[in-house]
Amino acid sequence: MNNAIRDDRQARLIEALSAPQPSTRLQAALAAGTYPDDALVDVLVGRCGVEPDFFVRDMLTWALTRCAPDVTIARLLGELASTTPQARSQALHTLSKIGRHSVWEKIPHGLLHDPDDDVARSAWRAAVVLTPDDQRASLARELVTELGRGDRETQRSLSRALVAIGDAALPLLAVARSGRNPAVREHAAATEHLMEDPDSDFSAAVDQARRALSLANAPSPGTEC
Repeated sequence: MNNAIRDDRQARLIEALSAPQPSTRLQAALAAGTYPDDALVDVLVGRCGVEPDFFVRDMLTWALTRCAPDVTIARLLGELASTTPQARSQALHTLSKIGRHSVWEKIPHGLLHDPDDDVARSAWRAAVVLTPDDQRASLARELVTELGRGDRETQRSLSRALVAIGDAALPLLAVARSGRNPAVREHAAATEHLMEDPDSDFSAAVDQARRALSLANAPSPGTEC
């Protein structure tokens, strides 16, 4: 392919990636992955930060995983400092899909505590994939500090991350379950239930944890008020 044809193809694809119709953007992202071109990495990463359609974003991530990892990873790491939450979140998601463990040390661990819930959830999922085995206990210590945070979906994501870490998280969950904060205690207990039955529903685990904690805090028979 000569340079003129290649430049024309790139220009048309870049234009299609920002077309009004999601179907057009999806086809463009598919084409970018089918015929990967490292020269388009910057455009694809930039588009991830603003693309409103979930399916298009997912296809953009796939397209990026088809490009040269060193080129793509370098661009994604730079995106982690973006002021746009979606850009940070999608960069973390794509790094987890590339799955290179050596990247973990280059990711700011403050993202595990990002004030934006979507970013934090992406960081938790990426951490579980990318953290080397000898650092999983340290990761567990970071994640338990987020117990009790956010809505049901955010708590579910954190619990699933802790379940994926496994045994290293168990003693930390036991400590959190006996703490003073009711939301933390409940979330820790629900996570322990998921440890025992990873296929169970998170909402059911929360309900079970709530009942168990209520019984544990109930006065013994015959205790005077």
